[in-house]
Amino acid sequence: MSQPPLQPVTQTPARPPLISLDDALARLMQAVRPFDTAEAQQVSTFDALGRVLAADVRSLVYVPPADNSAMDGYAMRCADVPAAGTTLPVSQRIPAGVVGEPLVPGTAARIFTGAQVPLGADAVVMQEQCVAMDGGSVRIETVPRLGLSIRRRGEDVRAGAVVLPAGMRITPQALGLAASAGAATLSVARRPRVALFSTGDELVMPGEVAPEQMKPGAIYNSNRYTLRAMIQALGCECTDLGIVPDRLDATREALRRAAQDHDLIVTSGGVSVGEEDHIKPAVEAEGRLDLWQLSMKPGKPLAFGVVRRSADSPEQHQAYFIGLPGNPVSSFVTFFLVVRPVLLHLQGVVDWQVRPTPMRADFDWPRADKRREFLRVRRNATSGLDLFPNQGSGVLTSAVWGDGVVDNPPGQAIRAGDTVSYLQFSELLS
Repeated sequence: MSQPPLQPVTQTPARPPLISLDDALARLMQAVRPFDTAEAQQVSTFDALGRVLAADVRSLVYVPPADNSAMDGYAMRCADVPAAGTTLPVSQRIPAGVVGEPLVPGTAARIFTGAQVPLGADAVVMQEQCVAMDGGSVRIETVPRLGLSIRRRGEDVRAGAVVLPAGMRITPQALGLAASAGAATLSVARRPRVALFSTGDELVMPGEVAPEQMKPGAIYNSNRYTLRAMIQALGCECTDLGIVPDRLDATREALRRAAQDHDLIVTSGGVSVGEEDHIKPAVEAEGRLDLWQLSMKPGKPLAFGVVRRSADSPEQHQAYFIGLPGNPVSSFVTFFLVVRPVLLHLQGVVDWQVRPTPMRADFDWPRADKRREFLRVRRNATSGLDLFPNQGSGVLTSAVWGDGVVDNPPGQAIRAGDTVSYLQFSELLS
């Protein structure tokens, strides 16, 4: 009796192993090279907000430059005021910006905040503890101690000291400190140049297609707006290449164009392995690609690689590539957890990590996932955290309603009252 022919055995391709977010970040930090300091730019301190220092800022002066008064009041010698109620003649008046004469023993000097303390004075008593008397004298209602209300020369900054370190992203208060140290210009890393495009024939733009004219399955491209704004919020130059058709040739052409003048290419969508997901073969044809499955939720698929600027360009002269998932919340979360660190690292930022704040959960999360979860939450009036009821990766309203995420470890259920790790959007997007 003849046997039926053997059927070919088909094997499902093995799924790549999940890697942790921390492991992915470590790989990215090792692969991405910060900008060469030779590319640093000198900019006016006025225009340096948000830039990253390429060199230490050292003070040119002492701050304050001389002992000065912290109060409006009277400068005196402690030895001349042995008891409360002592009366001294006022020998001079010293406003800010005027250098007074050496203090005559047995007298006081009327002095104002910021004015240089006259030679010989060793204390300033605030005017609220003094009574101006007729005839040009003052009664001191307290016994001063040595150094009272005197800001010493250099107590804030000493000449030659590093006041702002290289690798720091400049804040408004840092600008003030740089100015007080005498820095009219600052050496900063150049701004990263980022190219952005989306893939997907289902995507249309608001204003170009009316809702009633949308084809079945079509959606408005929200990622283009979100990612572009996040790139700009980090102080980068963003070139928006729009929506690229779901064709291999179009995707390759977009990558070649983006690689020419940009440091990083960011895309959303098309990083899966479907027949219409052309990012993987396109990047492999134009450079090199690693496809990672991150052990995090939302935001599992992530692609990282480089795209050649020319056929013979060395790797350090190629554009980096990061492909984000297409779901709106997934691309939002993976951007601030993955792309943000890369953009800051390119500019030489040393401390790019955001430290979580311990806070009280005012919700239950019994469905512990095997992946690390980032739950959209917002602070409430009782200093706790409320949970958005729908944590789906396509629910962008959760990212607008919330003001941060809970960084929840794998397999961790949450009960109301538990302390959780809270990451604030305002810090993750700065």
